[in-house]
Amino acid sequence: MQQFLRRMSVGRLILVSAAVVTIALPAAAQQAAPQAIPQTTSQVDYSKPKSHFPNLFAPYMERSVPAPNLTNTSRIDLLMKDGRLMLSMNDAIALALENNLDIAIARYNLDIADTDILLAKSGGTTRGVNTGVVQNTPGGGVGSIGSSTSGSGAGGTSTGVGGAGSGTSGIVLSTAGVGSPVSSFDPILTGTLQEERAKVLVSNLIFSNGLSSYTQNTNVANFAYQQGFQTGTNLNFSFDNSRIGTTNAGSSFNPVLSPTFRFTLSQHLLQGFGFLPNRRFIITAKNNRRISDVAFRLQVISTVNQIQNIYWDLVNAYEDVKVKERSVALADKTLSDNKKQVEIGTLAPIEIVRAQSDASTRQQDLIVSKTNLELEQLLMKNAISRSLTDAHLADAEVIPTDSMEVPDKESITPTETLVADALKNRAELSESRIDLVNRDITNRAAKNALRPTLDAFAFYGAAPLGGTQVPGCTPAKCPALPTGYGGTLEDLFNSTAPDKGAGVQLTIPLRNRAAQANQIRAQLEYRQAEMRLNQLENQVRIEVRNAQYSLEQNRARVDAAKASIELAKQSLDAEQKKYALGASTNTLVLGTQRDLTQAATNLVAAMAAYEKSRVELDRVTGETLVHNGIDIADAQRGQVTKMPSVPGTIHVDQTVRPSEEMTPPPATPPTPQ
Repeated sequence: MQQFLRRMSVGRLILVSAAVVTIALPAAAQQAAPQAIPQTTSQVDYSKPKSHFPNLFAPYMERSVPAPNLTNTSRIDLLMKDGRLMLSMNDAIALALENNLDIAIARYNLDIADTDILLAKSGGTTRGVNTGVVQNTPGGGVGSIGSSTSGSGAGGTSTGVGGAGSGTSGIVLSTAGVGSPVSSFDPILTGTLQEERAKVLVSNLIFSNGLSSYTQNTNVANFAYQQGFQTGTNLNFSFDNSRIGTTNAGSSFNPVLSPTFRFTLSQHLLQGFGFLPNRRFIITAKNNRRISDVAFRLQVISTVNQIQNIYWDLVNAYEDVKVKERSVALADKTLSDNKKQVEIGTLAPIEIVRAQSDASTRQQDLIVSKTNLELEQLLMKNAISRSLTDAHLADAEVIPTDSMEVPDKESITPTETLVADALKNRAELSESRIDLVNRDITNRAAKNALRPTLDAFAFYGAAPLGGTQVPGCTPAKCPALPTGYGGTLEDLFNSTAPDKGAGVQLTIPLRNRAAQANQIRAQLEYRQAEMRLNQLENQVRIEVRNAQYSLEQNRARVDAAKASIELAKQSLDAEQKKYALGASTNTLVLGTQRDLTQAATNLVAAMAAYEKSRVELDRVTGETLVHNGIDIADAQRGQVTKMPSVPGTIHVDQTVRPSEEMTPPPATPPTPQ
């Protein structure tokens, strides 16, 4: 009789002799992962404008955004050995943080949110931010209460709670941004330089000394300055200056100088009064930046979950190929033994045909398993790289160096503790809470916009006159005026010709229906968002309990699969003993071999499902980044300086190919009857 035995890591199933399977759980330590050399990149803060100093023209020059880097990081090359990518779970996550295109696309949303802050600081209306999760990496799909927002907007994301493009419960246009108009906080300087030459036809020759026409040259040099402030104050200053020269003999002064200026200060007293109505876009933009940070964290969590699921699918496929290869080797050995027994006359020839059919079936199963492994390897390479155009990577096999581990005793955390963690940590809930703050700002702005417009204003200016008297113009006929620019400009500020005043301007919209509609709708949308937040919290509670149930079920599935293997092993052993005594048939032996192979396949699948359920429990409680030791700052930079540390995995030696691990020993032929 045969006995077989060799301890392998979890999921490495050994079919010895008559396909007996042994499963072991060695506590091998994780090997140190290779460290990639970080590459320095400049982090640009797009919420800050270019200054006039030291380059006066910098604010008017283009700011170029670097083209995307589609080259894979050097970490991949460090993991290559003999044309194979030796990949641990920690390495897979690190590569995804550096190369995964879903994360790279979502990373742009952080800078886009910064541009909204810059726009709001100028007094402009914000455009909103993209908060959807990008899920364009095939394989390893994850469930999420925010998954419906993926892939519908710019860059594969969707405009979510941070913007006005789409709001709670699918509202197409929301009241975000309603309220009193906001003046430009950026100073605006305008200027006009003009030279005009005109020929004027005269209809009354008495006043033109008999000239039917004369020429008039006008030179204008005007400029104005205006700026709004966050208190609802507006400042305007204008300076106009003109010089008119003419050939009209009837003019007393030639040329005539007429500079003027006016300084006006106004203040909103009802609508638009105070900081909130005028700073609401700045506050909203900063809150939207916080939403972008939370959305990016959700993106990283979703992508890491995908990577973990893809990795366990890869391990499942890899171990399944091992099972199928051993099954084929055993079937081939059985076929060879049957042929020898037929030759010596101890077995009927039909048994060769039966063994050939069984071997063909197992070969077909092996081909299916290998193609599935190749697909999983392709999905993994796509998930951890920016480009597959590198032939070195495209042709490489991906060998998982971590295997699955099921603890002897499951640690049980009370459900209420898990729910409390989820309500505190889930990114979707954080987004909704910040969105409520923004909607409250909108409510207050809409309430302020119900008021009439009442502005107080005051101004001061002057409009002196200067010029050169024409010959023959006596002081009795012509007033004494400054003859040059210096004296004329001096009269601007010495109260020679002052222009000053103050007043109020009142605008009352009768019926005021537009403002009422905006205010009511803002309140309704706020209440609707409150209900939506409560609904999300209820969904989170259900997701946590469902994930906990799934973990318990898959643990039971693993235990059942182990029991099935033990039963199949003993059944095969018993059937072989009866076959050796002539009390069984080759058909029954082949059947028990197939049962054992299927039991081994079921165990690998059950352990993969168990690992995925642990990944899902981390996701629904919002603990993915913490439990796996992931630094969100590394994900934002796209450079991993601190390696992730995924618990619950064991390192295995994959330097030996599955087909090289063992050759089944010869089977004991039945005793001739």
